[in-house]
Amino acid sequence: MTQKAIDARRPGRWKRRAWRNRYIYMMCLPVVAYFIIFKYLPMGYLSISFFDYKLLKGFSGSKWVGLKNFADFLKGRYFGQTLRNTVALNLMSLVMVFPAGVILAVLLNEVRSSPLRRVYQTITYLPYFISTVVLVSMITSFLSPSIGLLASVCKALGLPVQDYMAQKSAFRMINVLSGIWQNTGWNSIVYLATLTNIDPTLYEAATVDGAGRLRRIWHVSLPGLKQIVVLMLIMRIGSLMGTVTDKVLLLQNDLNLSVSELLGTYVYKMGLQKGKYSFATAVGLFNSVVSFLLVISANFVSKRLSDDTHGIF
Repeated sequence: MTQKAIDARRPGRWKRRAWRNRYIYMMCLPVVAYFIIFKYLPMGYLSISFFDYKLLKGFSGSKWVGLKNFADFLKGRYFGQTLRNTVALNLMSLVMVFPAGVILAVLLNEVRSSPLRRVYQTITYLPYFISTVVLVSMITSFLSPSIGLLASVCKALGLPVQDYMAQKSAFRMINVLSGIWQNTGWNSIVYLATLTNIDPTLYEAATVDGAGRLRRIWHVSLPGLKQIVVLMLIMRIGSLMGTVTDKVLLLQNDLNLSVSELLGTYVYKMGLQKGKYSFATAVGLFNSVVSFLLVISANFVSKRLSDDTHGIF
């Protein structure tokens, strides 16, 4: 046994190490407490989905119903509609929003002036910090057929003015385009950080070999992003069954309800508005299980298709 292993087994050594790193552990405490309180402890209440849960009676006074809530949801009239709307909106977001962060990161990496790059980064990051309520108010004002900027442009060009907020066919595009504007800058951070860690000599060698800017991007930048893109794509696929519920609720109205009723909004309405806690928990648990299976499947496929072990586990 080496001297280092012997020292590690001496009593009190781990205490001295803990005391030496006490400030690091203290900084981690709020994060650990957050996940325990808001992520792990609520998992104990998933059993509500197997009860006809009554808030004032608790588990002891509520009737056990087994899988009845799941069966009611799967056989209900809203199952197909909410599932179809959720998958359609998130697939559309995956195709349009996800690549936008990668493209922006590559473009910012090609800006040689550091001050100018920081200005561009700040401009693209700012929309992310706008609250959802303010964002939806901006969208409503912009698309207003009476006072909106889009309506003014259409009138100036002699084009017909339409109320896009009242058209169910426009709901998904409004949601996705506003998501691109709000989230692309923030999503590009991790890709830009990866690009800055690529060995500069690779770009220099490509330049010596006669590669132009586009070829350097294709043969150096994009291969350098491959692993992080795969990891982010796997996690994004895991959220195909989820969405930003508050934004959808604020954009939702009676005219677009047939395409805007998602699993998240359905859970909110059943649980908080109608008080059907057991049913809403069952729908949420179904959503979580499907999302977990999607992550596992995406991770398995990425490992099978790649030439290495790209994945999250």
